[in-house]
Amino acid sequence: MFARDKRIGPYTYVYLVENVREDGRTKQRIIANLGRKEVVVARGDLDRLARSVARLAQRSMVLSLVEGKAPPHAVCRRIGPALLFERLWQEVGCRAVLEELAAQRQFAFATERAVFLTVIHRLFVSGSDRAAEKWRADYRIEGTEGLQLHQLYRAMTWLGEPLVDQAGASELAPRCRKDLVERSCSPAGATCLPSSASSSWTPPACPSKGRAARSLAAAATRKTSARISIR
Repeated sequence: MFARDKRIGPYTYVYLVENVREDGRTKQRIIANLGRKEVVVARGDLDRLARSVARLAQRSMVLSLVEGKAPPHAVCRRIGPALLFERLWQEVGCRAVLEELAAQRQFAFATERAVFLTVIHRLFVSGSDRAAEKWRADYRIEGTEGLQLHQLYRAMTWLGEPLVDQAGASELAPRCRKDLVERSCSPAGATCLPSSASSSWTPPACPSKGRAARSLAAAATRKTSARISIR
């Protein structure tokens, strides 16, 4: 059963019809004449009919999306990357460590979520923080909806801040906060954090903001791979 329109003289009429088979042939049989098309559209009869049918046909929304006839304002977002790496992110302790460190600074935005967004972006695509902010629109990543680009920049700068304690640092680059996060994360979860993590907001120059996220992404992947190999 479906709706169709038919022009008769100067007017177009809307009918509710069904396909029937008679004498071995398929033909359309009119169930109801809904009236002149402009009148039916103006009264909203078709919209009310569609809503009432959709309420009973539970698959109608899904099928319309699959067939490429998405309703207005429908949005399709990928959920796989976040579902998988959100769990790994928590199991290796990255989320707990970052939340504890960020709490000492008292940021006005979800710093851990900003770091997670940049890390997962670099795992799947790679690119700048600006690219990560645009990439997010096609993915459903919990807690990142309200983040703005300048907050991603700020989170990356925070990760790249050199630590007060530079013991064991190489001659090429200072020990940064991202190194503290890497060492504090483990397959069993987060460990205790050294008190040297606290510092003022004014950040010293860091080697690379993007390097911090790439390093965390690599560390999380290495530790996750090690767990899978052991099991």
